[in-house]
Amino acid sequence: MPETLTLHLKTLIIATLHLDGVRPEEIPDDGPLIGSPRFGLDSIDALELVLALEKEFGVKIGSSEESRRALGSVNTLAAYLRTHAAPA
Repeated sequence: MPETLTLHLKTLIIATLHLDGVRPEEIPDDGPLIGSPRFGLDSIDALELVLALEKEFGVKIGSSEESRRALGSVNTLAAYLRTHAAPA
């Protein structure tokens, strides 16, 4: 069964941000990514994640406002990538 985009994103988030002991199913689809009390992600984590997304998906997230919107949750990030990512 092929990996869904949201599962792929959760796996990328865990690997990029070194969230040891966190499983993909523990990251809520609609929960906040940055500022989440559960994971404690901050602006440095957001920058690392943006760089990983640019490398993985060929998408350029230009402004801090754009990244704030895109990184709202796993679902908003998936929607952003579906709209802005380079075709495979």
